[in-house]
Amino acid sequence: MDQGKLLREIRLYLFDMDGTLYLGNRLFDFTPELLQTIRDTGRKYLFMTNNSSKSVEDYIKKLSSLGISASREDFITSSQATAYYLKEYYPGHRLYVCGTNSLKRELEQEGFTVTESLEQANCIVMGFDTELTFRKLEDVCRLLLTRENIPYIATNPDYVCPTEFGSVPDCGSVCDMVFNATGKRPVVIGKPSPLMPTLAMERYGYRKEETAVVGDRIYTDIKSGMNAGITGILVLSGETVRADIDRSDVKPHFVLEDASEIIYALK
Repeated sequence: MDQGKLLREIRLYLFDMDGTLYLGNRLFDFTPELLQTIRDTGRKYLFMTNNSSKSVEDYIKKLSSLGISASREDFITSSQATAYYLKEYYPGHRLYVCGTNSLKRELEQEGFTVTESLEQANCIVMGFDTELTFRKLEDVCRLLLTRENIPYIATNPDYVCPTEFGSVPDCGSVCDMVFNATGKRPVVIGKPSPLMPTLAMERYGYRKEETAVVGDRIYTDIKSGMNAGITGILVLSGETVRADIDRSDVKPHFVLEDASEIIYALK
């Protein structure tokens, strides 16, 4: 079966954003037509991101500033998946959040108590913290080293976040810093965990064989698709280059120069 026919069988597209639909604050030229084509052909897309530094409201504003209209129902995020996991396994826990104020507000909106008190906190959440301070790192280390078996959850494992000028350290890099100091690793919620794709399929009633994740990272985007049993579409418009594919044990179903190739398959 040719690539175009296989792409046309996909009914739910789960798009990574940064590096896939835009880069930093630069929207890829093809993105508006791509999203409109998916809708015009009776398909659905969701924005699926590991970036927990922004709330859904922040992302709606960012996309709006880039000329893309979106609503809360268009997103599945690592912050939402983290809240789902916490409700399942640690309901009622008081969270020390090494993350942005946006992440803290999202967790509070989900009914959790967020505290900066080390005496009150009985669970740690690590996010992509663009407001990171050494005090937060010290607090996390203190909790991990003085509280035996304190739950320690990370929103995502990404080592870097792409920007217009290159990359900056992401949550995974900070978790490695903490590991070097404490020897402790977190439970990781975001991609490559299958939780976000699974939640998306359950929420909207799509089957595995008609769902695909589209992203620029093998070790998070594509691996999450593989772990969820769905199609993995790698785009080379962000972090990954072709040489990375040969070195990776995880192989995408498709490799596209960028997501604009989906447009031509669907028309």
